[in-house]
Amino acid sequence: MKSKTERLTKYERAKKRVARIRKFYNHATIYVVVTIILFLLRHEFTFILLSKRALGNPEFLEWIDWNVYGTAIVWGVILAIHGITVFSKPLFGKSWEERQLKKFMEEEERRTQ
Repeated sequence: MKSKTERLTKYERAKKRVARIRKFYNHATIYVVVTIILFLLRHEFTFILLSKRALGNPEFLEWIDWNVYGTAIVWGVILAIHGITVFSKPLFGKSWEERQLKKFMEEEERRTQ
């Protein structure tokens, strides 16, 4: 039978994982909403925010486009990394830690003999 502290620890780990997943979904929702707004209102932002002289400069308009696309791309990459860290198995999990501890303890024991 599992001890109360062991069950509590499992509960706490599960609770933390659910919180991380919820934060990822919030992040993804904000990304989708902001990206849609940026793409839909890209031209409207240009006309609202810029003077007539700046509107006649095609290089400046390209710069605006690159910022809209760049924001979506960079944020999308960051969101993908966030998703990978949330949903993938940790590279260095509990079993890895235990193996490393055992290995170092054995090395230390051999050195002291």
